[in-house]
Amino acid sequence: MSKILAIFGATGHQGSSIINFVLNDAELSQEYKIRAITRDVNTDKAKQLAGKVELVQGDFHSPSSIETALTGAHTVFAMTFPSFEADKDFDIQYNSAKAIADVAVSKGASYIIFSTLPAVSRISGGKYTKVTPFDAKAKAEQYIRGLPIKSAFVSLGSFMENFQEQFFVAPQPAADGIWILTRNHSLKTQLPLIDAVGDTGKFVGAILAEPEKYSGKTFCAAVKLYTFEEIVDLLSKSSGKTIKFKQIPDEEFKASLPLMGDVFVEGYRYGEEFGYFGPGTEELVAWAAEHARGKLTTFEEYLEEHPFQLSA
Repeated sequence: MSKILAIFGATGHQGSSIINFVLNDAELSQEYKIRAITRDVNTDKAKQLAGKVELVQGDFHSPSSIETALTGAHTVFAMTFPSFEADKDFDIQYNSAKAIADVAVSKGASYIIFSTLPAVSRISGGKYTKVTPFDAKAKAEQYIRGLPIKSAFVSLGSFMENFQEQFFVAPQPAADGIWILTRNHSLKTQLPLIDAVGDTGKFVGAILAEPEKYSGKTFCAAVKLYTFEEIVDLLSKSSGKTIKFKQIPDEEFKASLPLMGDVFVEGYRYGEEFGYFGPGTEELVAWAAEHARGKLTTFEEYLEEHPFQLSA
């Protein structure tokens, strides 16, 4: 009998990647029956899943819906969403993850896979304390590790999709047809990149295939590290436009952002100084890539499939 794999965020980048991977993996598709959990079962993306998997409604703000969604589940993939409310984001994300984990335990689930992020405040020794989306997930990870349930973790690098989707940090037009990508860190800063839609499932799939082997482990999930010098060059080639990098002061960068300015300013500074995943980032990424279940997508390959587009 197939084990129920309950996946939160089923219509998002991470959840949809896991669903597609499991459905198309000869072994995992036989071992697991997917229960896709989403806040709204009436969206177009949710309706597209309805004929492929069990589709159920689940909302962090409705404890009863979480209990229903996790009844009978064997393995749970849990994730949280940024609230984009800087003063509330930490509590909202932490409490959401805690609620899922507590219900999973109470319902007798055997395994939790949690989408975590590095503990920026701890790694930086208290220097950077405003990167709440990271710290909230890191605290939730520690809580889950203390529960009477087996667990493993995926800590995703920066999404390749973000260069197109996060318009507020995208290159901006300047004089003479030049586009400028501004950041408050140096051109040599490295960023671990992951094709979130294409490759999240390959990391989670490795855990699903060998849950005992990876119990307690964290996959720092990315194909490899790219400097911003490499990133700007690849974006230029893909778009057919000349993109140049410009480092600007923290306050100027913060003023250019429409929301969560402190999060981005401190997040980028932290990454430059301590590495995205902290000490040993390069080795952590290499280990995760080596143990992924399938070939990972390079940024070059991603841009061939999804050409970078710029519009003034």
